[in-house]
Amino acid sequence: MRVVVIGAGIAGCVTAMELHQRGHDVQVYESVREIAPLGVGINILPHAMAVLDGIGIMESLLPQGLPTGELAFFNKFGQLIWREPRGTAAGYPVPQLSIHRGVLQMLLFDEARGRLGVDAMRTGHQLVSFTPGDASTRPTVTLEHRASGERVADSADLVIGADGIHSTVRKTFYPNEGQPNWSGNLLWRATTVRTPFLTGRSMFMAGHLPHKFVGYPITEPDTEGNQVINWIAELRGTEPLRGREDWNKKVDKALFADHFSDWRFDWLDIPELIAGGSDVYEFPMVDRDPLPAWTFGRTTLLGDAAHPMYPIGSNGASQAMLDAHAIAQALAEHSDIDDALRTYEDARRTATAKIVMSNRQHGPERVLDMAQERAPQGFDRIEDVFAAGELEEISNSYKQVAGFARPSQH
Repeated sequence: MRVVVIGAGIAGCVTAMELHQRGHDVQVYESVREIAPLGVGINILPHAMAVLDGIGIMESLLPQGLPTGELAFFNKFGQLIWREPRGTAAGYPVPQLSIHRGVLQMLLFDEARGRLGVDAMRTGHQLVSFTPGDASTRPTVTLEHRASGERVADSADLVIGADGIHSTVRKTFYPNEGQPNWSGNLLWRATTVRTPFLTGRSMFMAGHLPHKFVGYPITEPDTEGNQVINWIAELRGTEPLRGREDWNKKVDKALFADHFSDWRFDWLDIPELIAGGSDVYEFPMVDRDPLPAWTFGRTTLLGDAAHPMYPIGSNGASQAMLDAHAIAQALAEHSDIDDALRTYEDARRTATAKIVMSNRQHGPERVLDMAQERAPQGFDRIEDVFAAGELEEISNSYKQVAGFARPSQH
């Protein structure tokens, strides 16, 4: 089967390799002219790491990042609310991995190009139009080379739109959807090189919405004992959001640093972490409403093009990888493309819609808000704030929604 994938981001590259591994002829088109290692940190959940392991990528990824050993929640005073092991430390057969997003993107792109061939991974080609196809007509795409302006036409048995939150494919199916939904919160992301904190493999979330801070290491310690720490500061936006499409906007730390000036914990100095940060990027916290359908004829959506969600619970890229595996598996199990697409969409559309909606309720991070509501001045004993088993139930419930609960957690 010949498949055209629109988009060579994380979702597109994993999809291409999943399909190629099963013997399909895959052509990928990407609008960006040159793939570059942009961004900051990203966290890949165990069930998504299992997908990468299945296509032979995990072992090459592990040395580039850091297996996450625990997730911990703290209030704004640095007091521990809840901590739990993660990845192999929690009994999963594969790790949960923290890694620089740009490193992940480049490794996936280079690996896909090596497997599919250079001509099968065409960059600088912007999708202009397409027809979705049906049982009697193959879907076709028309693309424009961004440098020369030359138009390229292509056809396939199946077209997959993996072109991100501002997907051209999705917009064609839903032309009146408008801009993404903004939560009203802004995120500032950066990395800082410093000595390890907590276990050296800890991801933490502190504060409460909309005044929150997240941090986790994305590299092993270097020869001087320092790690690259990925961090995210979150606050309520002070003015209407402009330029939602600008995901790589560099800003001054002065926009938010003062709001964390007294967040000096006995296990980490947040003002010092912010001060040592490199380039700071501002991101709006946005998502889109779940869709009634992803598939039209022989064209379907995948990843952020299908289900963009708030960056809560480390689910964005992880769910895209699960999509990639699901569509490849469905095509392997069904000789009829329409049956395969129904199976894929039935498996993934409802599941991801639940995560989108759960993330709007803050997912597992709602324990931060609950702690703030119940003990705004802090606490002496967390047992006085939460009932026995309450925190564990919140954690396990979200894992079930996100699809990575171990059998004992069901």
